[in-house]
Amino acid sequence: MVDFNEKSKAAYNKKADGYDSSPEGQFTRRLQLMLVSEMAWRENDAALDVACGNGSLLEYVNRQKPVSGFGVDISDQMIKNASARNPGMEFHVSGCETLPFPSGSMDLITVCSAYHHFPDPAAFASEAKRVLKPKGMAYIVDMYFPFLLKVLLNPFVPLLKDGDFRFYSPKEILRNFERFGFEKTSVKIYGHIQVVSMQKNDLFG
Repeated sequence: MVDFNEKSKAAYNKKADGYDSSPEGQFTRRLQLMLVSEMAWRENDAALDVACGNGSLLEYVNRQKPVSGFGVDISDQMIKNASARNPGMEFHVSGCETLPFPSGSMDLITVCSAYHHFPDPAAFASEAKRVLKPKGMAYIVDMYFPFLLKVLLNPFVPLLKDGDFRFYSPKEILRNFERFGFEKTSVKIYGHIQVVSMQKNDLFG
């Protein structure tokens, strides 16, 4: 059985140094800017970036309005670079299925250009519910493809070398999170990029 996390870890350990100047890094930067334009946060909010890479998103968010920053990524080298880039923030080598943070500790969670790597999005949504405070926000930006194109592409995605698993539609992302007590706040589609914003409902604790 393919271990998608291990494939991703190996691929991004190799890409970590010099990632910002690579074509993938520059594309990810575009997604980060779109994501931040849809986000709302208060000064000193606890912000967790899942699959944080080299910490560039947290660095950018912190420059706009200071946050208590946290990040996880399965790449050891990415985490090393993220820690060097963001002194005072907390980073851990970890997948998305088990987040190393206390329950109810985060104000917001972000996922930038990584949701399509997650082989168990339900486990991630469950963990997002656990670590977020009531009314906490989850923001996901990823690639978007129309239904027919997504159907054609998805059988081949697991064959890619970087640990990609599956492309998800906004409805699929929302359906996954709604099972764990989240409500949609907005869905924005910009060409082949989607930004999905969701809020944890107080009634679900």
